[in-house]
Amino acid sequence: MRNHSAIAACALALATIAPAAASAKRMPNVVDTSSRFSGSCCVYTGAPALAVTLSMVEAGGGPSNFSTVTLLKTLTGNLFGAEVAKLTKQYGKEQVDQFLKTFDFVVNDSLRIVTEKKIALPSKPNPDPTDGRALAAALWSAGQTGEGFNVEVMLDRAVSHPIHVQVMKDIDAKYGIGIDAQYHAILTTAMKDLAAAYNLGM
Repeated sequence: MRNHSAIAACALALATIAPAAASAKRMPNVVDTSSRFSGSCCVYTGAPALAVTLSMVEAGGGPSNFSTVTLLKTLTGNLFGAEVAKLTKQYGKEQVDQFLKTFDFVVNDSLRIVTEKKIALPSKPNPDPTDGRALAAALWSAGQTGEGFNVEVMLDRAVSHPIHVQVMKDIDAKYGIGIDAQYHAILTTAMKDLAAAYNLGM
């Protein structure tokens, strides 16, 4: 009888703890508010990781000369040709060309908004913008929700959720919502390819 009571007490305790444990898997400030292209999961509502953002911008040639192609060359190193070929086969040349153009626009628009809002960027980037693997790892980490990678969470962490939302509206106005969705999809694929290439954990 005592054993049955102990088992019942354990079962009750586990039932009480289980929901808390499940919610504790989420990273801090990652909430279930519906996101534009990721359904019910999720958005990041905390402070942006501006040192990582600065590293990404500098890896792409700097604020006044940013190029997504330069950034991808930094991130991929000698895998650049293979990655472009994979994305082209998967999405088509026209789609990949548009993705590169959209990414350029995203960075320039984000920098414009940051300047207008007088948000100071850090004095030093982190990680080293010349270290492609370290930068890929930092971006991959920025997209983690506690339950896997989410590209919208990565973009929220890069510039903050409100600025990410404004940039998406600006993409829609310039290129259309289909191009916006495509940008998020191709960026997700590229990040997952980098994670696999560098064994960052999926």
